[in-house]
Amino acid sequence: MPDLGKYTTEVLSAYGISLLLMAGLVLISLRRGRKARAALKQIEQETARNGKD
Repeated sequence: MPDLGKYTTEVLSAYGISLLLMAGLVLISLRRGRKARAALKQIEQETARNGKD
């Protein structure tokens, strides 16, 4: 690891916060994708039940 001098705490904190935010965005994206797939599946099932194309 490179020597960051007196800014070690600030740089490592920024990296940590950035990683947490990116992980949060990935989790939110996965959750929304799962909800969208479930909604689409439900709509497709209702359409098939009603005999519409």
